[in-house]
Amino acid sequence: MFGHLKRGDATVQWVVFNLICVIGFFSAVSTAAGQALKVNVSYTGGGPTQLPVWVAKETGIFSRNGLDVQLIRAQAATSVMALLSGELNLIQGAAPAVVQSNLRGFGTVYVAAGYVGFEYWLMSQRDIKSAEQLKGGLLGVSGLTGASATATQLILRKLGLVPGKDTSVIVIGGTPERLIALRTGKIQATLLNPPTTFVAQREGFNVLADLGTLPFQNNGVVTTRKYINENPEAVRRYVKSQIEAVHLMKTERATGLKVLAKYMGGTSDRELLEKSYDASVTEHTFPTKQYPSQAGLKTVIDSLVADNPKAKEAKPEDFIDDRFIKELDDRGFIDNLKNKKS
Repeated sequence: MFGHLKRGDATVQWVVFNLICVIGFFSAVSTAAGQALKVNVSYTGGGPTQLPVWVAKETGIFSRNGLDVQLIRAQAATSVMALLSGELNLIQGAAPAVVQSNLRGFGTVYVAAGYVGFEYWLMSQRDIKSAEQLKGGLLGVSGLTGASATATQLILRKLGLVPGKDTSVIVIGGTPERLIALRTGKIQATLLNPPTTFVAQREGFNVLADLGTLPFQNNGVVTTRKYINENPEAVRRYVKSQIEAVHLMKTERATGLKVLAKYMGGTSDRELLEKSYDASVTEHTFPTKQYPSQAGLKTVIDSLVADNPKAKEAKPEDFIDDRFIKELDDRGFIDNLKNKKS
């Protein structure tokens, strides 16, 4: 390699050799830094509350932030168990399951808000138009724990009904199954969310109540303190991707609608798709800065106090690690993103 240099040029050889070593070192570092970090992430349903993870995947936001994200659809309870076992790195999860696992000492926390609100409406049979008429009726639920179970308890209390006394519940399954049970008269009422709420309205079922104004930490980005400590850069990149995805959802509606249509099975009902999107993608439900909702977590904590003594001492901040959101916020990234012309 140095054959063209004279024997007396040892100093030059040494300088060139060291230069090559330095270049090689930084090249190796650059290659390592450029490698995408592999992350396994779950989502729980097929509605608009799941949009950020889909948008980040489909538009290349994850890739641009150096993440290789594998998306897995799983039920909420399964997702939490897989997160705790290390099979999943992050999940999109609603607060009831997250809070309960944290209270059991598993260190689950929100690192970004996602969707903060109740998307549920209590839909009833055509001849049931008041809470009084619902007394003695049977409500269909997806499960006895989780976001929908909490929402059912809260919405019945809002109507002045005592859960378990004025009404009974039966586990039916997912949203499609609950709509079928409503259609066939197997149940008198159930909670539905967009776009199924709009389908049920078209078919003449009644909206008895909704919890749209009640704060609730719904499908946000959840991981464990252990994973954060061991993989802070992966979480940092993921939170940045989340912020960018929410921004895109609000500024590039056509792209957001295309992604939603894909994950809703390519629905051809444009009106239904747009109503679902516009009802869900708001500042109230998807905050731009994506700080997890302390008020929404308090709603869940308060609902658990009667059955879990540990909840009495719990505070919303116990279930949040917002350091990565704060990093982005403090250096002006979120405001600059918001101010960019779309």
